Amino acid sequence: MQKKLSPYVGKKIKVKYSLGRNKYEVYDGTLKELFPNVFLLEDEMGAIKCFSYSDLLTKTVRLKIQDR
Repeated sequence: MQKKLSPYVGKKIKVKYSLGRNKYEVYDGTLKELFPNVFLLEDEMGAIKCFSYSDLLTKTVRLKIQDR
């Protein structure tokens, strides 16, 4: 999974995080860094959010790469 995300480091992404029961948190920011088990998102305010690759596989987290 890390290899699939590596071309997008430094690009704008949107992360939709499922909280369950049709509740979501949405984060817009830049894909900051990739690590063996997690990836980091830096939002517009400078806050760092951390997500695991297992969240992507279980579809708890959904990514959308921004073209702009």
